[in-house]
Amino acid sequence: MRSHLVIATRGSKLALWQAEYVKSLLQGVDPSVNVSINVIKTKGDIIKNRPLAKIGGKGLFVKEIEDALLDGRADLAVHSVKDMPMELPEGLILGCVPQRQAVTDSYVSYKYPAFQLLPQNARVGTSSLRRQAQLLAKRPDLRIESLRGNVDTRLKKIENGDFDATILATAGMNRLGLDAPFVQPLDADDFLPAAGQGALGIECHEDNYDLFVLLAHLENREARLCVDAERSFVRALNGNCQAPVAARGRLIDEEMLELEGLVAEPDGSMVLRAKHIAPAEDATQLGILVADEIKNNGGDAIIERLINS
Repeated sequence: MRSHLVIATRGSKLALWQAEYVKSLLQGVDPSVNVSINVIKTKGDIIKNRPLAKIGGKGLFVKEIEDALLDGRADLAVHSVKDMPMELPEGLILGCVPQRQAVTDSYVSYKYPAFQLLPQNARVGTSSLRRQAQLLAKRPDLRIESLRGNVDTRLKKIENGDFDATILATAGMNRLGLDAPFVQPLDADDFLPAAGQGALGIECHEDNYDLFVLLAHLENREARLCVDAERSFVRALNGNCQAPVAARGRLIDEEMLELEGLVAEPDGSMVLRAKHIAPAEDATQLGILVADEIKNNGGDAIIERLINS
């Protein structure tokens, strides 16, 4: 076992919290291992004034970090799973998924107590097409405007009155201890989250067997099964940041896994959903099954048009 491990991460407050959290977990397993953190600035951190769908999607937040894994500057990387591309570079794997935090999104405002109480034409800030589509499906009168940046940055813009409200991942707010006068967690059965939302993913070399010994102590079976099903669903759809796609896995008991998926038009005019249950060990096939139903009902045409537009 190596005595020193390097974690690669982005430099946002949330990314650093996540890296420090995994560092503490690793040292809790083996206190003799020295763990350091290598902060890497990604293209997604640099380009903040354009929607993700227009500049390349989720991969903008991980490419430079994966380069550090591939060239030996880091041994592992800690990501929010929802920010990870569906396909990883050759030689790298999702080596560990620890216990998951809340999967839900939360409505956040400094003015209005609940989503249902937003006035007509209220300005809601989000850069997520998934959130935009589901918001407009419920409230087509809302004005959805682009809002990017770290969690605390987006929250500050709501506090300053730049927007009437926003939607943030509940897990990110919890991890940073952030709050606002009005925070309303949205029912995940009704407002589907992103694939992998609330889960951390530890990426590493596929042949780093010494590291796997440590990571095995952090792996959470339920989180892994749900993440595998959700990511399989998105992968089968060829979904990315250019299309509103959502997925939520849930372990019903120790043996059965439920997955619900969604594809929508960005303006919320059409929302396609499908749900299936399968044995837990068939998580990947379950994702494909749900994706196939949505594709056959028109989801394929939506994604193809948005990707090619």
